[in-house]
Amino acid sequence: MTTFTTTLRCAVLASAALLGNAAMAAQALVPAQSSIQFTAKQLGVPLSGHFKQFDAQVQFDTAKPETSKIHFTVDTGSATMGSKETDSNLVNADWFNVAKFPKATFDSTAVKALGGGKYQVDGTLTIKGNTQKVSVPVQLTQSGTTTLASGSLPLKRLPFKIGDGDWADTSMVADEVTVQFKLALTGVGKL
Repeated sequence: MTTFTTTLRCAVLASAALLGNAAMAAQALVPAQSSIQFTAKQLGVPLSGHFKQFDAQVQFDTAKPETSKIHFTVDTGSATMGSKETDSNLVNADWFNVAKFPKATFDSTAVKALGGGKYQVDGTLTIKGNTQKVSVPVQLTQSGTTTLASGSLPLKRLPFKIGDGDWADTSMVADEVTVQFKLALTGVGKL
């Protein structure tokens, strides 16, 4: 009887683990409800833009957030600031160098619950082949089956070589850029 009980327990635990992994694998980004925006200053005047194309592979475990994994990609050629002239410059070598580096990526290395739906997501951000460690504050909220991950990340553009050459002059374009994100996800468990 003890062997049967132990075998049954192992089978139940294995099934639960497989179902948990299947549920996490079913998590998906809803692009139509998501946004990635950025704000920079040129000659002291704030300028805003956004990325039109991005994707995320998320395995977020609400019971054990420290086991969660996030891989995020942004198509740098989809950056727009609302002006054809500016947008055509953003793809050039001095800015995003889209021909050589068509994607920027973020890969999580640690996720820490802070309470109240707040999390700290540490990871590596790679833009134009330059990688920096970043710590991203994320707020999770849920409405029905959708989980919204939102936050703001201040960055320095020069370590990533964004605005290189003549544009490296910070009296023209400030080094500081703020990235704001709202990512709608499906398949995330209850918070």
